Order: sequence, then structure tokens, then C-alpha cells
Amino acid sequence: MKRLLLTAALFLGAAAAGNAQTVNAGKYTVEGTNLDGSSYSGTAEITLASETTCVIEWDTAGVKSTGVCMLNGDAFAAAYVLGDALGLIVYKVNGDGSLDGTWTITGKDGAGTETLTEAK
Repeated sequence: MKRLLLTAALFLGAAAAGNAQTVNAGKYTVEGTNLDGSSYSGTAEITLASETTCVIEWDTAGVKSTGVCMLNGDAFAAAYVLGDALGLIVYKVNGDGSLDGTWTITGKDGAGTETLTEAK
């Protein structure tokens, strides 16, 4: 499954390479809301694989997940695995380098929110 997601992201990323903004590799702080509205926090690390594709790893409340991500203009999206569910998050890349996102996972209703801010 992870190989399929990575292959799809690489293909889509290559098609979008001409209009991608920059997301910096490195560590980010995470602030978000769960599907039920409760809040969470943690860290994320982005490792760039090309101009438009990357790997993202989250650690929130001791729960770790890994995803494949890509840029397309000011949109930054990641598909990830959380336990036995697949998830998707779509962020807007802000001028200050932060990312504001909305996410969901398979088998659940609703959407959560998440903001990534570069760690200082």
C-alpha cells in the first residue's frame, strides 16, 4: 500500500513541478483538532524527496504515523497510514511557512484540522 501511495505521489508531483511553492524540510510543531473536536499537539518532520514530493512523520500524543506528501501550487497534501486506516490531509501553504490543514481517515465521519509551524 505504501509503495502504491508513493508511486502515485511521485507521478502527480512530477506533473506539478512547474508551479510548486516551497515547503521547508525539517521539524514542525503540530496543533490540531480531532474528529470529535478535542485538541491534540505534537511534532512532525518533513523530509524532501524531490522538488514536489516528501515523506512526513507525525508524533502526536505518542501516536506515530508516516505519510507520503506532495506540493501543488499552494496546496500540500499527504496520504498516511494510522493503525489500519488510511488518512488524507490537505494543507494550504501560508506565506510565513506554516501549513493549515483539514484531514480525515477512512471509516470515520467528519474532518479534523491541523496547523504545522516550523520549529525554532
